[in-house]
Amino acid sequence: MHCMGPGAIAIVPAAHEKFRNRDTQYPFRQDSDFHYLTGFPEPESVAVLVPGRKPAEYILFCRERDALMETWNGRRAGPEGAVREYRADDAFPIGDIDDILPGLMERCERVYYTMGNHPEFDTRVIGWVNSLRAHGTAGAQAPQEFVSLDHHLHDLRLYKSRAELDAMRQAAAISMRAHERAMRTCRPGMNEAELEAGFLYEFRRAGGVPAYNPIVGGGANGCVLHYIDNNCPLKDGELVLIDAGCEYQNYASDVTRTFPVNGRYTAEQRAVCELVIQAQAAAIGKMRAGRHWNEPHAAAVKVLTAGLVRLGLLKGPVAKLIRDEAYRKFYMHRTGHWLGLDVHDVGDYKVDDNWRVLEPGMVMTAEPGIYIAAGTKGVAKRWWNIGVRIEDDVLVTRGTPEILSGALIKQPDDVEAFMRPAA
Repeated sequence: MHCMGPGAIAIVPAAHEKFRNRDTQYPFRQDSDFHYLTGFPEPESVAVLVPGRKPAEYILFCRERDALMETWNGRRAGPEGAVREYRADDAFPIGDIDDILPGLMERCERVYYTMGNHPEFDTRVIGWVNSLRAHGTAGAQAPQEFVSLDHHLHDLRLYKSRAELDAMRQAAAISMRAHERAMRTCRPGMNEAELEAGFLYEFRRAGGVPAYNPIVGGGANGCVLHYIDNNCPLKDGELVLIDAGCEYQNYASDVTRTFPVNGRYTAEQRAVCELVIQAQAAAIGKMRAGRHWNEPHAAAVKVLTAGLVRLGLLKGPVAKLIRDEAYRKFYMHRTGHWLGLDVHDVGDYKVDDNWRVLEPGMVMTAEPGIYIAAGTKGVAKRWWNIGVRIEDDVLVTRGTPEILSGALIKQPDDVEAFMRPAA
């Protein structure tokens, strides 16, 4: 509200419930912007912010209490609970929004609202403004300007508070336990789905849910960046790449490890894993306040390209290979993204056409990788179907970056010892 200033109103609708099939719904997940502002967990709700309005600056519209519906579908807060439990200044039944919200918009010059996310609600907002304009001669004053709420709200979300970081640390801790379970239980002949089931078990028992569809790719499937079928046998002598993170209290983690199905790396697998780990360390070393967004990626690319030349997978001067982006034959994505309420969280990567400078409170991922698909031209068969990604969640601080998932082992020697402990 401080950013919006006087003479403004912000309108933020909640997420809709979505049907999976017929009368079966997907588990409800609140809209991230709405959750960030309110913490209110119900659908059919709208948050309204009116800076400087003395009766109530923060207003919630929500479902009324309904004994019959609550018997079928669970408890509702109701307007009274919205005030008592979620600290709204005032709250009204969602059915009264057409009668009340236009009155709140009167005498407001600007409407902060994000168009396009909720098309049906967009029409209602425009209708309220047009109605005010149509009755301007009767003394009503219509807002003259629409401003995207994203500009301020997403910039605020980029800087994590202490409470947000506590939730993200917990999400990372749950994810680490799940990855350890996968390493401990993995055996040749298992199905990828069995390892995925272990992640779901660890997430749910700790009060979390998957932050995204888990990737459990054995062998060739590890070379498919967004592989989510997770239904193939895990073969002796191959690697398995697992990209799976827990969402806890709506905050995401994003963690990837790659390890041998049988607990022992081949020479080629070990070489690629060690190179990716070196690249990740170089990237994390640049994730410091005062550096800019692209520096971690550039550092990872430099290490990966030099390593690929050393392994004989690329040929030529490293500087030229980087300029020509020859590394993209094996490394085709960037080294990270913002992390928060969304896995690929909001926040601009560039400001005024310049890479954004990193500041304390920002959280990002560090996830370099190398993917050598079968049949890659000019590559010996012993390298085929080696797909490796190592990913951790990193908090930018005033000093050394904090690796939220850093306690999870990644070095080949440590992984082998963990998977096949001495008798």
